[in-house]
Amino acid sequence: MRSPVTSARLSGRRYTRRTFQSLANPEFRRFWFSLIFLMAGINMQMLARGQLAWELTGDVFLVALVSSGFAPPILLFSLFGGTLADRWNRRRMIQYSQLVVSLVAGIVAVTIVTDAVNIWILFGAALTQGFCWSFMMPARQAIIPQLVGEREITNAIALNASGMALMTLSGPGIGGLAYSAFGPATTYFVMAALMFVAFLLMTTVKVEGVPVERRKRENMFSSIWDGLKYSYGNPTIFVLLLLTLATTMTSQSFRQLMPAQVDLIFGGGPTQLGILMSMIGVGALLGSLFMAGMTENMKRGVVLLVASGLSAIAILVSTYVTVFLIAIFAMLVLGIGDSGRRALNSGLLLEQSDAEHRGRVMGIYMLNFGLRPIGAIPLGILAERTSIQVAFAVAGILLALSVIATWIFAPFIRRL
Repeated sequence: MRSPVTSARLSGRRYTRRTFQSLANPEFRRFWFSLIFLMAGINMQMLARGQLAWELTGDVFLVALVSSGFAPPILLFSLFGGTLADRWNRRRMIQYSQLVVSLVAGIVAVTIVTDAVNIWILFGAALTQGFCWSFMMPARQAIIPQLVGEREITNAIALNASGMALMTLSGPGIGGLAYSAFGPATTYFVMAALMFVAFLLMTTVKVEGVPVERRKRENMFSSIWDGLKYSYGNPTIFVLLLLTLATTMTSQSFRQLMPAQVDLIFGGGPTQLGILMSMIGVGALLGSLFMAGMTENMKRGVVLLVASGLSAIAILVSTYVTVFLIAIFAMLVLGIGDSGRRALNSGLLLEQSDAEHRGRVMGIYMLNFGLRPIGAIPLGILAERTSIQVAFAVAGILLALSVIATWIFAPFIRRL
């Protein structure tokens, strides 16, 4: 008979093996490391681009313009990117997009060295990289079932989310240190190198059943319309997309107004904001790793709604609390809820979509990334006319109501 200690060790080993099972696949492992290098560069860039824009102009509006420059191309071209992911070689779409993203960072570095950089070069770089993102990410999501098979989709998506969370947590800090120590030019060259390594790793990934020149003769807009009809006509996919939209317009928008919360409620500044944002990152890493270790008999739909509910509770708790330590804990919970919801939502969307439509479904899903900066606008207006607490309370209540409505009126989600 096994001792309790032995049983616990065996259980822990099984959980660890289950959590990281997709990484045992060499193709997915290279794909995952490609993502790590890409996101390291992207997250360093988010800090470096904003800081450089501020140094060039000293204009808050122009800094915001450059920082959100990626969003319009994502809104305009994600549907096209998803459609092409159902027609073309997905691996090549990812490769070439990563290569262009790397080259753009390198070009910005050269303009800094030659003293030719200006705010419009930074804005053009943001637009170009947003354009590449709108084609790369639908393909990156849709290719996962071809790498790991149908049974490991959720695990692979969750591991992707954990990698992104890890780089979101560490990337800005590394970027800030590099910027302070070596300046913007070196930082941009490092970012370009990281993204180029991501491109090289992606060239080594072998993919089975990549769609090559599929439906070549079909009109592009007809194909997009077919994807929209397919998503609307599938109740599960439609509700999952609506839940994603609700989270984007509430939880993600809440994050963008956190600087005001830190100042007005806690009387803090960049240090306190950095602590809260870091706790969201820690929570995101924990939440995604938990989702990666889920067993097949767990009710993933229930877990999805619980995770979304946790995000709503965290926002509501942080709205009126004046104790900074409690806010830190609330942000940890927010990170767990958001990353868990995101990992499960992506995985379930892929599982519920047939192979012919996965790219287009993920293209629709990608629209939410473009909506993130826009979602903060109505909350900001509400905060100006009332208070930051009222705006955040509204965001938390709306997210909670969307979760409750899904639980009551879409019971099929709970059965997933």
